[in-house]
Amino acid sequence: MERRVVITGLGAITPIGNNVEEFWEGIRTGKCGIDEIKSFDVTNFKVKLAAELKEYDPEKYFDKREAKRLDKFSQYAIIASKEAWQDSGLDREKENMERVGVVIGSGIGGIETIETENQKCFTKGPDRVSPMYIPMGISNMATGNVAIELGAKGESVAMVTACASGTHCIGESYRMIKHGYQDVVVAGGTEAGITPLGIAGFANIKALTKTEDKTRASIPFDKERSGFVMGEGAGVVVLEELEHALARGAKIYAEVVGYAATSDAYHITSPAPEGEGGARAMKLAMEDAKVSPEEITYINAHGTSTHLNDSCETQAIKTALGESAKKVMVSSTKGNTGHLLGAAGGVEAIVCAKAIHEGFVPATINYKVPDEECDLDVVPNEGRNMEVKYAMSNSLGFGGHNSTIVLKKI
Repeated sequence: MERRVVITGLGAITPIGNNVEEFWEGIRTGKCGIDEIKSFDVTNFKVKLAAELKEYDPEKYFDKREAKRLDKFSQYAIIASKEAWQDSGLDREKENMERVGVVIGSGIGGIETIETENQKCFTKGPDRVSPMYIPMGISNMATGNVAIELGAKGESVAMVTACASGTHCIGESYRMIKHGYQDVVVAGGTEAGITPLGIAGFANIKALTKTEDKTRASIPFDKERSGFVMGEGAGVVVLEELEHALARGAKIYAEVVGYAATSDAYHITSPAPEGEGGARAMKLAMEDAKVSPEEITYINAHGTSTHLNDSCETQAIKTALGESAKKVMVSSTKGNTGHLLGAAGGVEAIVCAKAIHEGFVPATINYKVPDEECDLDVVPNEGRNMEVKYAMSNSLGFGGHNSTIVLKKI
């Protein structure tokens, strides 16, 4: 018998707020977290803007020694996971921690550590490379460190599917609980890719915007869009079997009712023509949720602000939802946060859960110039107070990875 899965805890650290309360207030008020890059000198860089965390001090969360032994992507994951765990009200002393899993993805892992230690190796010699280089840099360490921090002894897995990682992690965690393998899973994504190498790499494949106007940098579905803006942070949710949650009187934000993952099998960076793979992911997720297209109230789009993504995702939504695409509300919150890569799906799942729980559809901010290729209701500039019965979140990653989850009001 398949079990029902609900979201009982939320945790986030983002460019518009260092916890869920601050983050959601930023979403509701249309706050933009994009600014000039402060973490390194961008004089010689084509790209000058990113969505960095504001006033982040690791020593507020970790002691000095611990902070030095954790790359930022692991730090962010631990911070968001501890908030989500606390929010859920779960008690380690009362739980069977062997039935509690952790699934947290990252697109590029500890890239700051990799850069730093690479420079040491080639300027000071191999013996100067830190013995912590490997356990700080490898992508599974966010999951590993969170499991250690929480004492979670169930399945501990890191999914790496580029910008689809966070949504894949939540979707696969949903399946773990649905089919009885776990009772609770801490799931989401984390990323700390705003480094010289990270920015240069994405800039040189022409994925990032070069504009220096903060309000016209990340503009999903706008005709003048010219690339995405790198963001950083983490978004983590606590997923729990429904009866387990009800038995302890937990508050429930939403129910996870559908998930699907597909592959474009087309190109390493470009989406399949007309968003064919993304459309299949949405259709399959709705089938899994046993929901019809006309029942979907809101879609949090991948909406990166690149020309190809937004036009192909628009076509994918039209293919998947048919006539209902004309009525569904579709917004991208990457105008607020930038693109958090592997963490995007985690943060955007929180947006969908809060949209359902509070009856508010977020806006696509800084939208000015309509594009006939993106002719959906993109909720321009002003959010809407209204009941959200079903919300869908899409994430699409380099390599042709597509993932979609469907959440339901409960």
